[in-house]
Amino acid sequence: MDEITRIAGHMQDNTLIWALFGLYLVGTSWLAWLGHKKTDGIESFAIGKGDMSPVVVGITLAASIASTATFVINPGFVYVHGVAALMHLGVAIALGLFAGLVIMSTGFRRIGAKNQALTLPQWVGERYGSKAMSVFFAAINLLSLTFVVLIVAGLSIVMQKTLGLTNVQSLVVIIGFVFSYIFIGGTYAHAYTNTLQGGIMVIIASIIIFSGVGLLFDGEAFARIAETSPELLAPINPKSPLFNSFFSVFVSGFIVGFALVCQPHIMTKALYVKNDKDVRRYLIVTITVFTLFTALLLVGLYAHLAQMDPQLFVDATTGKMRQDMVMTVYIIQTFPDWLVAVITVALMAAGMSTLDGILVALSSIAANDLFLNLTRNNVLKDKTPTEQSHIAHRASQVILIAMGVLAFIISLSPPKLLGIFGQVGVYGIVAASTVPILFGILVPTLKKEVAFSAALTGLITHFCLYGAGQWLMTKEQTADWGFFNPGVTATYGLIVSTLVVLPVAIAHFTNKGAASPEAGAEAAG
Repeated sequence: MDEITRIAGHMQDNTLIWALFGLYLVGTSWLAWLGHKKTDGIESFAIGKGDMSPVVVGITLAASIASTATFVINPGFVYVHGVAALMHLGVAIALGLFAGLVIMSTGFRRIGAKNQALTLPQWVGERYGSKAMSVFFAAINLLSLTFVVLIVAGLSIVMQKTLGLTNVQSLVVIIGFVFSYIFIGGTYAHAYTNTLQGGIMVIIASIIIFSGVGLLFDGEAFARIAETSPELLAPINPKSPLFNSFFSVFVSGFIVGFALVCQPHIMTKALYVKNDKDVRRYLIVTITVFTLFTALLLVGLYAHLAQMDPQLFVDATTGKMRQDMVMTVYIIQTFPDWLVAVITVALMAAGMSTLDGILVALSSIAANDLFLNLTRNNVLKDKTPTEQSHIAHRASQVILIAMGVLAFIISLSPPKLLGIFGQVGVYGIVAASTVPILFGILVPTLKKEVAFSAALTGLITHFCLYGAGQWLMTKEQTADWGFFNPGVTATYGLIVSTLVVLPVAIAHFTNKGAASPEAGAEAAG
């Protein structure tokens, strides 16, 4: 009860947090203004002008991948499900993600640069010579809005606990600020602000991780956990509905991690730089920085090892346990108030760093692949390409405002498990996108009909299996099959999707002479 009282007292004394947050807002706004001065059309709004430093792109990408999920939401999964969640979220997914970045980024950049692609859906459309596929993938990528809600609602939790704001006030600050600086600065604002945000995140992540290192060597603490909840220390947790088998923990984790690279705000980073050498450089930076961020999941174990009172994680309004409060409560309990203030700003920076990347990608996709594709040959047919670009840029800004309103409405009453809500939508995107992108790079002979069938198969399989687990099967059946975990349903979708293109891939690799020299060069990339 003493710790609960301390947290309540801290919430009332938040002057320092507000001061630091104010400085952060000013610094971010200045960087956004610098980005605005380099943004003059939909091209520069979406991917810049190909002139960014690999270090900037690497930090930007690592910060974009990490987000509120890594810094705020996922430690709660580790607290509830134990080492199994750490193996899935922190090891299997991370290794899969790194493999996906290394295998696909260079080839994606080459094909994208050749076709002057601005977005992931446009890349798919140009690769397969199909405007319909571009529109289809643009529509699918709008599912990223679920992750926007995850981030916004997660940031709201942090603000409510540390700044003393209400949910509505927090949402106004988050959506009003982040959506505004992306509105004026696009990709350059995203990259410049993420470099600042990423630098802050590196320092704070190191402090948080170091704070509990001593607990990891406390054999007595582990013994106490083993006596009361031995499944929390098992790499596969038989009592967990999410991480109860080798497949759900390791296989689906690696496959989904690999596929997560195919999110629009991640893969398109390869288009920010000029050549393959720069791609390799930014990947080294990304992998190094993101590995540090992933170690933050240890906080879920730290909370157990420190024997924190479970009542600290109970929502006073609903009386129910909120696993997404674990990180915030751990920080407030562990650190002095001045450091809590600094860390709080870093947590907010973590969320904003991914939020702005998704917003750039979504608004660019909606403007470039939906608006322009549907108006270029009719409403805008009398406009020059430059005029069309400027109009599309304005359309992206209008779409950004609409997304902000929608995210605000949904976040007023957020889903119970924000992590699962965000994953369902994002995993739907990657279940549809991964095979067409991966095999589009590796197999130049892959036709649009096969790629589209694979995309549709992966998407439908993921949502049908997850839906079956939620509404058609008993709780026990769902747990046995792993359908509570959207990573598992997405993995099944990816496997089935791969089977669709496998005959073409086998034929290509057994008869490379059928491919043109140019296609072979692309495949090698």
